[in-house]
Amino acid sequence: MSLTSRQQGAITLASGGLLMGTIGVFVEEARLDVLTLVFFRCLFGFLSLAAYCVWKGFFTRDQFTRRTVTLALISGVLMVTQWVGFFDAIHRTSIAVATVVFHVQPFWVVLIGAALFNERLGADRLGWIATAFVGLVLASGVITTDTLHGHSSYLIGLGEALFGSLLYASVTLIAKSLGELRPHLLTLAQCAVGVVCLPLIAPLVGSLTLTHIGPMQWFWLIGMGVLHTGLSYVLIYGALPKLTTPVIAVLLFVYPLTAIVVDALVYSRALSLPQLAGMVLIVAASLGVNLGWPLLSLLHPGGRARSHAK
Repeated sequence: MSLTSRQQGAITLASGGLLMGTIGVFVEEARLDVLTLVFFRCLFGFLSLAAYCVWKGFFTRDQFTRRTVTLALISGVLMVTQWVGFFDAIHRTSIAVATVVFHVQPFWVVLIGAALFNERLGADRLGWIATAFVGLVLASGVITTDTLHGHSSYLIGLGEALFGSLLYASVTLIAKSLGELRPHLLTLAQCAVGVVCLPLIAPLVGSLTLTHIGPMQWFWLIGMGVLHTGLSYVLIYGALPKLTTPVIAVLLFVYPLTAIVVDALVYSRALSLPQLAGMVLIVAASLGVNLGWPLLSLLHPGGRARSHAK
């Protein structure tokens, strides 16, 4: 039985999310500093995406204007910085916690859009955003005193994941303004920024290991570039045009849910009940914002009827 275009898109997007949900294992098992991890992710991601773009014929002159190149390079700086922070957050907290905290980024998009473009938020959206940040507090584990006692590193990791989500939200807004540029080429440019810039700044901010890397470490590094940057982005970008916004909003949470399961199965680091409750709130709030679900009018059913009667 042949699948419809929408079914193919759903399977493809879910596959991309499942794949991305395993990146934390590669980060942990490579056992290298974060600058090295991000550098090789960028390098192998660049090579795999470049090969794909050549194969698909994406390199056309109309894709590269001064504006698109400038914005793509700016987004590259933001994205590479976000990857460094996110990988370090995994080391300091856990795969599940860092991933869940990072996934509040849709709400930054809404807030930044309101601040920069005077977009009206409305009471329902503000309510969902407040719900999401209550979920963030629960999911982060900051109210679990035994998790945080004597571990300032954990708090730093939470801050890195949260700041990374803000940077990624900025990248998302830049990508929206580059509608004429194929997303594959945008990611390619971001990887190129990492390949060029990380060796230059490494002596100032950390270390970059280019030698004495073991065979299994190469496996994890190549996997992050080819699987989690090349293949996963090809799957996700190929699926999005085939799907409606509600389906996309739901399936995007395959990634964090997979990360939670992987962390529990591989490292026996299951989230606590308050953290799982926080994840549920974040998921519900994200769907509410993306799909325009009413919130305050549900809590006060007569409110919407009265507003219509005026």
